Amino acid sequence: MELLLHLTEIISGYLWGWPMIILLLGTHIYLTVKLKFPQRKIFKAIALSLKKDTESDGDVSQFGALATSLAATIGTGNIIGVATAVSLGGPGAVLWCWLTGVFGIATKYGEGLLAIKYRQKTPDGRMLGGPMYALEKGLGQKWLAMLFCFFTAIATFGIGNTVQANAISENLSLVCDGLMNPERTKMVSGFVMAALVGFVIIGGVKSISRWCSALVPFMALLYVVGCLYILAVNAAYIGDALRLIFRSAFQLEAIGGGTAGTVIMMAARYGIARGLFSNESGMGSAPIVAAAAQTRNPVRQALVSSTGTFWDTVVICAITGLVITTSIIAYPEINQEDGGMLTKEAFGMIPYVGTPILTFGIITFSFSTILGWSYYGERAMEYLAGRRSIIFYRIIFILLVFAGSTMSLSLVWNLADIFNALMAIPNLISLLLLSGVIAHETQYYLWNGNLDANMKDEQTL
Repeated sequence: MELLLHLTEIISGYLWGWPMIILLLGTHIYLTVKLKFPQRKIFKAIALSLKKDTESDGDVSQFGALATSLAATIGTGNIIGVATAVSLGGPGAVLWCWLTGVFGIATKYGEGLLAIKYRQKTPDGRMLGGPMYALEKGLGQKWLAMLFCFFTAIATFGIGNTVQANAISENLSLVCDGLMNPERTKMVSGFVMAALVGFVIIGGVKSISRWCSALVPFMALLYVVGCLYILAVNAAYIGDALRLIFRSAFQLEAIGGGTAGTVIMMAARYGIARGLFSNESGMGSAPIVAAAAQTRNPVRQALVSSTGTFWDTVVICAITGLVITTSIIAYPEINQEDGGMLTKEAFGMIPYVGTPILTFGIITFSFSTILGWSYYGERAMEYLAGRRSIIFYRIIFILLVFAGSTMSLSLVWNLADIFNALMAIPNLISLLLLSGVIAHETQYYLWNGNLDANMKDEQTL
């Protein structure tokens, strides 16, 4: 196990080295420029996300699809992931994480557009789409589509299941310390969580969407308000925190005898890696549910999808990073070497509300992530093995919720990073090779003023 842990750390480090940073951030920047900066339409996109397009084909509303994708992305990456990036890459990682979100809006936009452009209707009226259909129908690369689905199905059990279930059980064991044995707490929380997840996902995308539409706005708003309160308490340190973040992001001095640029490399690597973990722009997961949206043309849903990255990283991750950095400055004695402990101590320094905010955020964010990712896994399994495989997938998924609540996850975290990267590669290939299609559709619907026009045709299985 120790050897396997070491091996996965090496593979994860290689995958998240300069090649992935260049590919990911390069795609974000390339699409931003090629699509003429769709980020400037973010407020129009937010307005569209609140409207219903009920006359159009689809399984759920545009907001329902957005809420489900946000449920899957707003998770431990927003809280523990940001702290981990800071502990490993320094405060500068917060800026790289934020920049990944700003430019990643264009990538999330492109993913959403392709999801609608190449989605297909099943004989029973369901809408299926995502990178696998863009790879197969847009590029004729069925083998890449299969590879993407395989990586997605595996990643689902890590990033979208056991990691989140473990975060919930660990926090509940701390909250119930003294009232119940920690191991017993984890067992009980695992059982309850598995039952709740099973109850929701058995109803398919409509059930998941209803729960996420109700849960996501409430939990995100409460968390943001709590963080703003903490920032108000730490107000005297906000200026220093911002200067530290910017200075650390571009610091050229070598540290510990390393070479010049080491600090930038570490900050960029962990900031971008955790940014992807958080907002999933470029990973290819969110367009799977975007394809189920009721929308009249690809660009409308592309705009709605792009707001997911805005809320997740540009807003929530930025606020979390600022909370952690101001707390480090205000309370230099806190443990900065471990991401989980850094988060706990940073929030815990705030009397009365700090710990409850953190506990509530982790539990609700993690639960919603499990729901969102269950849908991604279902669609990946359906593509690989047909609709009959879904019931077996659901059983395994629910059992792993319980298992994840009680197991050690050092290895799983490494595997989550590895499969995140492996998912991203075929998806980024489709985005780059189909960027001409994305640009053409954007020009017609968005820049030529045809945003209310209906899609010309619909593919059917």
